[in-house]
Amino acid sequence: MYDVLIGVGLDDESRATAQAEAVVDLPGDSDEVTAHLCHVFQDNPEGASVHQLGAVRRAREILEDAGVNCVHHEASGDPGEELIAAADAADVDLICVSGRKRSPAGKAVFGSTTQTVVLNADRPVLTVPVSAKD
Repeated sequence: MYDVLIGVGLDDESRATAQAEAVVDLPGDSDEVTAHLCHVFQDNPEGASVHQLGAVRRAREILEDAGVNCVHHEASGDPGEELIAAADAADVDLICVSGRKRSPAGKAVFGSTTQTVVLNADRPVLTVPVSAKD
């Protein structure tokens, strides 16, 4: 069994799709992989659930169609820190993230979830680019 935590952003269907496809393409049998789909809410006044997010649903469809088992995680707080905490709690083998293009000033002001995960995780991190067609 191989466990992968996939950090899914809000309304980031193209990134979530690219991440799901990357997990499907990992070596080995898909039915021996469990994908932990995780979204970190920063502002959730309506009490939405990770199950309601379109990006999570689309990623789950791709993964399940390939035979990958899926579970859901949600958290609140700083996305980078919470993704690492979720990876630790689930004791996953790999964290899968997908960054977005930001200027150096944008990274300095807003931070970068992908950068936080890459620099602070104590397990392998797979960074997935969004397809050029998106």
